[in-house]
Amino acid sequence: MTEFDEALTAFAAEVGTDGPVCVRGGGTRWSLGGEVAPGTREVQAPEGIVAFEPAEMTVRVRAGTPVAGLHEELAGDGQRTALPERAGGTVGGALMAGESSIACLGLGPVRDVLLQARYVCADGRIASAGAGTVKNVSGFDLCRLLVGSLGTLGLVGEVLLRTFPVGETERWVRLAGTDPGAVRSCYTAASVLWDSTDVWILLSGYAVDVDDDLSRLAALGACEDVDGPPELPPHRWACTPAEAAAFDARNGAAGPFVAEIGVGVVHASQPQPFRPVESGVVELNRRFKERFDPTGRLNPGRDPLRKP
Repeated sequence: MTEFDEALTAFAAEVGTDGPVCVRGGGTRWSLGGEVAPGTREVQAPEGIVAFEPAEMTVRVRAGTPVAGLHEELAGDGQRTALPERAGGTVGGALMAGESSIACLGLGPVRDVLLQARYVCADGRIASAGAGTVKNVSGFDLCRLLVGSLGTLGLVGEVLLRTFPVGETERWVRLAGTDPGAVRSCYTAASVLWDSTDVWILLSGYAVDVDDDLSRLAALGACEDVDGPPELPPHRWACTPAEAAAFDARNGAAGPFVAEIGVGVVHASQPQPFRPVESGVVELNRRFKERFDPTGRLNPGRDPLRKP
């Protein structure tokens, strides 16, 4: 029988067994999927790093921990996670929103970083999904079902995350008037952004490999070092990688934009228009919600299918 630490059991006690309840973290994605229903009680997930195993490249951390603070601690051993850093954004918030880092091209999607989750069920019990190892093929991968669920299936208190080495050299560069397809030969590109005119590239890896890619980029035209990515518009559009690479602002519907090439995310000035969801997907989500939260007390009012 799994024993849970005091912080997790205290969190479960605060969630309780009845009445509408939601977790509030840094509030950086608070309106995603709709506002919570009036009268919903707010709780906060515990904070802190429980265990960091640099050799195993895993870290066990509580959901209320700010991502920036987590990365600051991991940096001492030259590691980080694939979670995005937002001002005030928390580990649990990033996972429940299903939002990947801007370096997703190099680090992979956020759903792949979660190895195990300990969460509070709708009936107040603590449950565990996933396994404490990087290589695990036993059973259903239920912990990844929580990613992007907006806390409607369970309230996450603690997670085990995969970590990644920080590149020996990391540099943002900008190429003016370049087609994003021209940078496919860059082996160390962890992020490629395009605003229909210029391309920004994050090169991350061993210094010799980054220098080799810089030589390739210089052959394409004017290549300059920049402090970081361009300012990203506030709304995220979900599309296919091919659609992102050919994005044309939908005849003005999106406004100014920055597309993540090779990923399928576009940061736009306007919200993404509503897209009908297939009836089968709606029914599948309904069944999961009914099974995990039959009384509808977890984050009522929020709907993961309303996310872009």
